[in-house]
Amino acid sequence: SDGSDKRMLTNKLGYDGGPFFSHDGNKIVWRAYYPETEKEISDYTSLINESMIRPMNLQIRVMNTDGTGKIQVTNNEGANFAPFFFPNDERIVFCSNLSDPDGRNFDLWAVNIDGTNLEKITDYDGFDGFPMFSPNGKYFVFASNRNQSKPGDTNIFLAEWKN
Repeated sequence: SDGSDKRMLTNKLGYDGGPFFSHDGNKIVWRAYYPETEKEISDYTSLINESMIRPMNLQIRVMNTDGTGKIQVTNNEGANFAPFFFPNDERIVFCSNLSDPDGRNFDLWAVNIDGTNLEKITDYDGFDGFPMFSPNGKYFVFASNRNQSKPGDTNIFLAEWKN
């Protein structure tokens, strides 16, 4: 594709970002925030006018590659981001601060594409994020502050994935 057939796939007021295609190329997963109350809309639009966004609750969403069939996968108070399809395209792995009341610690989670079977994959008092599978599904990679030599360092971890 030469990029000449561009189409807008989302059009709600709010933030959409971090999209990834499913392995079979039929679906897209992404993170989104759509303000709903007058206060949320006012806050969002005033920040956008200054080219800023506020860290917020982000939800994981899935749609067909033509923009149809949009569904919200997560529905919680966490900042859910960095979604990526499992090799079978039936589950999604993502990063979230869902289990930390202070919102500082991020762990890896998995969920079915219909929002069922939410499962915590890591439990670390720090940051685990940006999970991905190798194209053949044998390896799992993610970033983490584990084993950091100094505060703020992020390391890459690679593991064999067993179902």
